[in-house]
Amino acid sequence: MKTTTSTLTFENHWDHFLARWAVNRMGHRIEPGLYALGKPTADSPVFVTANYTLSFDALRSALAGIDAYILVLDTQAINVWCAAGKGTFGTDELVNRIQATGLKDVVNHRVLILPQLGAPGIAAHEVKKRSTFKVEYGPVRASDLPEYLQRREVTPEMRRVRFTLRDRLAVIPVEIIGGIVPLVIAAAIAFIFGGIPSALIAIAAILAGTVLFPVLLPWLPTHDFSTKGFLLGAVVALPLVLLSLSSNADAAWWWRVARAITPILIWAPVTAFLALNFTGSTTFTSRSGVRREMFAYIPVMAWSFGIGIVLMLGLPFIRALGG
Repeated sequence: MKTTTSTLTFENHWDHFLARWAVNRMGHRIEPGLYALGKPTADSPVFVTANYTLSFDALRSALAGIDAYILVLDTQAINVWCAAGKGTFGTDELVNRIQATGLKDVVNHRVLILPQLGAPGIAAHEVKKRSTFKVEYGPVRASDLPEYLQRREVTPEMRRVRFTLRDRLAVIPVEIIGGIVPLVIAAAIAFIFGGIPSALIAIAAILAGTVLFPVLLPWLPTHDFSTKGFLLGAVVALPLVLLSLSSNADAAWWWRVARAITPILIWAPVTAFLALNFTGSTTFTSRSGVRREMFAYIPVMAWSFGIGIVLMLGLPFIRALGG
């Protein structure tokens, strides 16, 4: 059995910073197993978490002054919520970890306290059947655990899942890092075919999908992330649309209209696609809803983008031929 404390060091905070900025993304992990927090006895509570450092540190820091055991599952350095969806924070791993750590011989009771957001990956009745341990789901936020231990019940407020502006800002850095290379490539291609205005819109569309979208998420109209992203991308592309309409006054009306809508056809689906990345980071979606949205809208994004590219490449030739 390993030991830990509730005190977070500078090294821990630095690790959290690097994790938020996707530096060595899969390296922010601790060894799975059983940890003693403080001086636990055979009657002390047992908490279950993931081996992602941010998840583990959030739990132990919330339990300051409390003697307990922390059972860490091997979630491959993925947080509880996402790991539950992927199956690594799951029934089999929990049962196997109970057996591997000899937890039955460590504690007198047979109760495990799991985070509420891990529920999708756990079949509580299977855990009880295979290990004799009963699963209890604690509050959403680790900070509520001390009160939960006193009351031994979860209030409606503790069950409430929030996704505040602070939470949404926390997921932005990873998306920025992941989008740097595509942003540079897209801006370069847009500059070649449309000059500086097109390059600026390309940058704006990608930043809208990675930065502006999570900030504005609760206030964007429609329910689906994809349609929210389409609308945001269309607004971002609007300056280029207006610029296109105001130029080429000698061209045929249909040519001007086709050229004007091209930026929306290209960049709105790009913003929408990037917006879909946040379905796994927010509390606004469900697993079935995400699958439905992907099957429904990704083909639309592909067709819109493809038609936009065809128009961007073809319209200059049509005009040169006198169309």
